Amino acid sequence: MHFFGIRGYEPRWLDSLAAAEAAHGDRLRSLTGRTLTRTWLVWDLDTDSWLADCPVVLDFDGHRAEINHEQFDKLSITWNSVDPTRPSAWTANEFNLEWREGAHPGLAALHGQTVRSAELRLYAADGAAAVSFELTGGRVTVYNALDRNGIELG
Repeated sequence: MHFFGIRGYEPRWLDSLAAAEAAHGDRLRSLTGRTLTRTWLVWDLDTDSWLADCPVVLDFDGHRAEINHEQFDKLSITWNSVDPTRPSAWTANEFNLEWREGAHPGLAALHGQTVRSAELRLYAADGAAAVSFELTGGRVTVYNALDRNGIELG
């Protein structure tokens, strides 16, 4: 399976906070003390914009969390299945895409910060599960923005 042509990426959709916590809670919390070293988004070259339907990749000292939302309640977290540093052979012909490191200025500003805590939470705006990281320099939450990813800083 190739989700938007992303080689190696096979989302595993969960539809509740409890299911996400059971599957990924311990691993997320194990990121405490690690540094957010890099972040990647899939960039649509035709529109010069973030393709928010594709996973948000956060690298914590070589431990990559690939976070993605779909529909109104689905969350997928995968680990180290995507290598955004390798050239991709995008198979979705209707898109002209590339991985962009540090493409979101707010995320890029958090590079080098240490994880104080990582948690799954209900995102107040829509009630879907979101992934949130408290860093020494701020907080980033990747949430369901109505069938795609949203990023909240603060």
